[in-house]
Amino acid sequence: MDLYEYQAKELFASHGVPTLPGAVATDPQGAKAVAEELGGPVVIKAQVKTGGRGKAGGVKLAESADEAQTKAEAILGLDIKGHITNKVLVTSASDIAEEYYFSFLLDRANRNFLAMASVEGGMEIEEVAATKPEALAKIAIDPIEGVDQDKAKEIVSAAKFPAEVADQVADVIVKLWETFVAEDATLVEVNPLVKDPEGKVIALDGKVTLDENASFRQAKQEELVDKAAENPLEAKAKEKGLNYVKLDGEVGIIGNGAGLVMSTLDVVAYAGENHGNVKPANFLDIGGGASAEVMAAGLDVILGDQDVKSVFVNVFGGITACDAVANGIVQALKILGDEATKPLIVRLDGNNVDEGRRILAEANHPLVTVVDTMDGAADKAAELAAGA
Repeated sequence: MDLYEYQAKELFASHGVPTLPGAVATDPQGAKAVAEELGGPVVIKAQVKTGGRGKAGGVKLAESADEAQTKAEAILGLDIKGHITNKVLVTSASDIAEEYYFSFLLDRANRNFLAMASVEGGMEIEEVAATKPEALAKIAIDPIEGVDQDKAKEIVSAAKFPAEVADQVADVIVKLWETFVAEDATLVEVNPLVKDPEGKVIALDGKVTLDENASFRQAKQEELVDKAAENPLEAKAKEKGLNYVKLDGEVGIIGNGAGLVMSTLDVVAYAGENHGNVKPANFLDIGGGASAEVMAAGLDVILGDQDVKSVFVNVFGGITACDAVANGIVQALKILGDEATKPLIVRLDGNNVDEGRRILAEANHPLVTVVDTMDGAADKAAELAAGA
């Protein structure tokens, strides 16, 4: 789960990372009220989960409370890379002497954690990495040993932070590591981490991604979910305990196992090129237990998507045999009743496949078409979606 900047900075502050005071507003009058409370110049920042806010006009300086109201009015409702701005962060303005970059992240390729630091902050770190790779220090972090003052000083030295801020930056790094671990994050990023004219180091911006797999021990993080911005289908799937992601397509996808579902997306996209360029409408992994209830829950979510014209159920029987999956499909359609109105293309393979196909043939449901091969099923699903 990606956090808004204001949420990230609230987490930072709770772990002792130095930030500037501020508050969120959802209307221009609220922005004015926050600016009046803060006093002095303020910065109005669009709260969207994407980069490039400054270039899009989503970050503005206001010298007074009245100006803060005017600037907030210009930002609220702004479309930034497809994200509509519904709230702004009003925070005290700060003069900047120097800008730095710092992050902790999960290094999936090396199955480790990674610290990245640069004294050239304030711009997109991808640009720094591409144009001046020597300006970006990358330091592997042992998950067991973590980051103490000695490791933080090693990072500071590798990134060549100025001596006058070295101790402050090291302290911030330790506190950011505490944030990273305590909050079960996969990314903690500060860009820019700044030195103000008085020499104080401040986290001026913040980006945090939390690992939803750890939600069972992070109950308080449920409060960070922006339910108003959630896709309603994804929210519905989450309530049902389904691993679902909405995509922009017409063929609903149900599979068991993330690898198989990803392959199914590719096959459907390829087949769709021959049928009006139809595409997958979702990612939905029902896992190993394809019971009637799980299948019904998955179909209920997918059939609720107005974009879906056909559904491709692609299951490889392993621990859960194909006959159990077939019974699940039959029972799911009974559970859904008249709510099931779109054609289902079913491909079964693996453990007990013959019995699974027999069960579906015997049920003879008018919406169900069984196709033996994955490619053939994908082509049929794309054809039906294109013709709907």
